[in-house]
Amino acid sequence: MQTLTLAAIFGAILVLSLLVAPRRATVEGFFGGKNGTGQAPGLWVLVLSQVTTWIFARSLMNSAILGYFYGIAGTLAYAAYYGSFLTGAYVVGQLRANGATSVQDWLSARFGSGGTAAYNLVIGLRLLSEVFANLIVVGLIFNAVSDGSGTLAVLIVAALALAYSAWGGLSAALRTDVLQMTLFLMIFAIAFAALLVSPGFSLGTVLTAPGNSGGYLGWVLMAVAALQVFSYPVHDPVMMDRGFLADEKTTRASFIHAFWISALCIIAFGIFGIQASLLGAEYEGQLLGTWAGMFPPWVFGALMLSLLVSAVSTLDSALSSAARLVVEEMKLAPRSLNGGRLAMVAFTVAGTALTLWGNQSLFDAVAVSGTASMFLTPVLIVGLVLNRQVALWAYLVAWGAAMLGAAAYFARTSDFMTGILPTGHKYEQLFVICIVVLVVGFVAVLTGSRRVAAQV
Repeated sequence: MQTLTLAAIFGAILVLSLLVAPRRATVEGFFGGKNGTGQAPGLWVLVLSQVTTWIFARSLMNSAILGYFYGIAGTLAYAAYYGSFLTGAYVVGQLRANGATSVQDWLSARFGSGGTAAYNLVIGLRLLSEVFANLIVVGLIFNAVSDGSGTLAVLIVAALALAYSAWGGLSAALRTDVLQMTLFLMIFAIAFAALLVSPGFSLGTVLTAPGNSGGYLGWVLMAVAALQVFSYPVHDPVMMDRGFLADEKTTRASFIHAFWISALCIIAFGIFGIQASLLGAEYEGQLLGTWAGMFPPWVFGALMLSLLVSAVSTLDSALSSAARLVVEEMKLAPRSLNGGRLAMVAFTVAGTALTLWGNQSLFDAVAVSGTASMFLTPVLIVGLVLNRQVALWAYLVAWGAAMLGAAAYFARTSDFMTGILPTGHKYEQLFVICIVVLVVGFVAVLTGSRRVAAQV
């Protein structure tokens, strides 16, 4: 009965999403997010769209899992990634002050086609991870509430998200994000209120909880987040796309509001994981099975519904950014509705295939893509903030170091990598990898910038 109720409510939300999508699609709306009268999105449309695409299902689960194992330190470490809204706002402001209309526009002017190709590869992988990681959560949820239905749910959600995304592109994503975020906040607020008044809950205890594995590794992850937070937003095309839709004042305000709303939601969801550890609940099924035994059915259902809404809200935005990447930046398809729709279909099929085959560790996708993005930190600080010319070779060395770092973390259990990486927990290894990537990147970029400056 619970499965049918959850499926029916979620199905109704998907139908509502289809209904609020624009009836008439235009090329400018599909790729640029303009409404039917050609106007840019307003402040709260941007805010809700930014929030709903960043507190997506994978992030909510990550926060709760890190809270379960590492207490408030783990949850705060994940929330630290949401400082990306502040660093992202700064980078977008600097790019726009330099006359750039996108990250690729600035990179192309500085590094030519080689620079943009390297960047586009990273964000293409990022978008693919967005699709499959959120579909993984859909599968996990339906497997938790009804054994064996996860695969079917993944296929249905992928198809329906593609349907309304392919109809209206970015304009559809913006409109449905407002609906989906409003519903998410209402549903999650009910579940969180139920947690606060539940027997045995103490906010003071939660805020000092060490988690099942102690807080040390949570603080290690906090250090990793601090190293990645400058570059992390720039490799997220969903955030960067929304940084160039409205005027600068509106855009800056939208990033600031999105930061505090997202951070509060992430911390609140993490508290569900921390509470599970305090009650001594066994870790089961990425916490979904754990929560099923902890809470009344209606609270558990509200939690699952909030995760499903956040998953589908991210899928449409990821697909609209994929269309823009393929058509406007990489020019692999004509700038038309059909060209954008073909790109969406390709990313949906690839992401769904990875979901049905791939890794179920939700934090790994964040760690790998965050490490891959770190080549941008020295490039942006030296080239954008300090306004120095950086040689292409230096850019590519920084990029190569980040790619190798991401590959090293992904393959950390292989015989080859165990002989290279220091002994320790995978998060300690990730911290060392990030330090090495940054050191190599800064040495290359600073050396390259001096050489170019000396020739002028």
